[in-house]
Amino acid sequence: MKSPILEEQKKILEKEKLGRRILGSVRNELYLHLKYLDLALGSLECIPGQTEPAGTDGAVLFFEPDSLMELYQKNRACVVRLYLHILFHCLFAHPFDRKGRKKQLWDLACDVAAEALLDSLYLSCAHVPSGAFRKSCIARLSRKLPVLTAEGIYRELQTYKLSEAELLRWNREFHPDDHSLWEQEKKPGMQNPSRQQWDDIRERMQTEISLFSREASEGEGNMLEQLKISSRSRCDYREFLRKFSALREEIQVDPDSFDYIFYTYGMSLYGNMPLIEPQETREIRRIEELVIVIDTSMSCKGELVRRFLEETCQVLSETESFFRNARIHILQCDERVQSDVLIENAEELKEYMEHVVLKGGGGTDFRPAFAYVEKQMAERVYGRLRGLLYFTDGYGIFPVAMPPFETAFLFLQKQYRDVDVPPWAIKLILGEHDLTEEESQNEY
Repeated sequence: MKSPILEEQKKILEKEKLGRRILGSVRNELYLHLKYLDLALGSLECIPGQTEPAGTDGAVLFFEPDSLMELYQKNRACVVRLYLHILFHCLFAHPFDRKGRKKQLWDLACDVAAEALLDSLYLSCAHVPSGAFRKSCIARLSRKLPVLTAEGIYRELQTYKLSEAELLRWNREFHPDDHSLWEQEKKPGMQNPSRQQWDDIRERMQTEISLFSREASEGEGNMLEQLKISSRSRCDYREFLRKFSALREEIQVDPDSFDYIFYTYGMSLYGNMPLIEPQETREIRRIEELVIVIDTSMSCKGELVRRFLEETCQVLSETESFFRNARIHILQCDERVQSDVLIENAEELKEYMEHVVLKGGGGTDFRPAFAYVEKQMAERVYGRLRGLLYFTDGYGIFPVAMPPFETAFLFLQKQYRDVDVPPWAIKLILGEHDLTEEESQNEY
């Protein structure tokens, strides 16, 4: 007599085996159509789980056999889209970037970004007819966003103020997978998702598509733009600004160099004579002299310029940022230098921010600001200049020759687009999320 338990286990194992075969077949088909995805396709191990129909934690693709087979019987192209959809989540770091954002809105933004990219690929094996609602949603977002990234879509969705019914409709249209494993704490012994692994894969894919694989790039859709955006490193703007500080000694007690062992030994041995006392000078990093140029052309919106300036001033206002004789030159410039204000202490900086008025509104030309700074240096008006920060949208004429000081262009763009800067300059792209405090993690 056959055991019902053994028979049930046998059926479960057969379903799991069939599920793996389905996903393996889909993966092999994608290898043929999208060769530049070879590394990514081989990075997700397929394991049965309770996610319906499938989901990932960034390291493993989990699938529920029954729901996966049901979807496969309904339309094989839906399984291909599901596989690619999950792969795009990992490739563009969606499971790792939810922290600090509203869960429902971020998950929806990631789904919309993945589905929009899938539609742009025009892949026959993953083609599912799009309804009017989907097309209208993507068209509405595309009017504001040149590239439909999860971050950009998330910002736009916040402005929509969707009702519960509208949010439910968006999710029905764009949400095919399970996100419950995103940023979930791992138990000991379980495989942890490796963001670094996906960063490496993304970088190699970008190189292949842009340089070596023209045949593959013909059907890439918006893939290359997405890769460029996702590959840009996230950076702490405050830490970046401190790179322009100088290491100097100031008369100040240095508690870090104090050794309590020798101090107490001397006091116990001689009564009132410590063997070592704290140093009276301390090495610290502070801003000594820096030029900040604000692009006040028509293309730069005043609100975003003010936010960048406020963040910069907040860092500089910290006690540890200024030397006693610090000199911060704030220039406003469009196609010519409109103003030059010297800030020498935190009080003057605060006063400047309270009464700042942006001047300009013409075209963008970076050369006048560099020529002006070099002239001021030649005339000894500017002394030991550490560097120059140029806040701009990137659309202007760059100087040809390298200036005699370190330069960083910080682009004022809500939606990133690649801008070529001269090889001697540092390029840093900051969005609104890089400047604001972390948002609430509560549900929408």
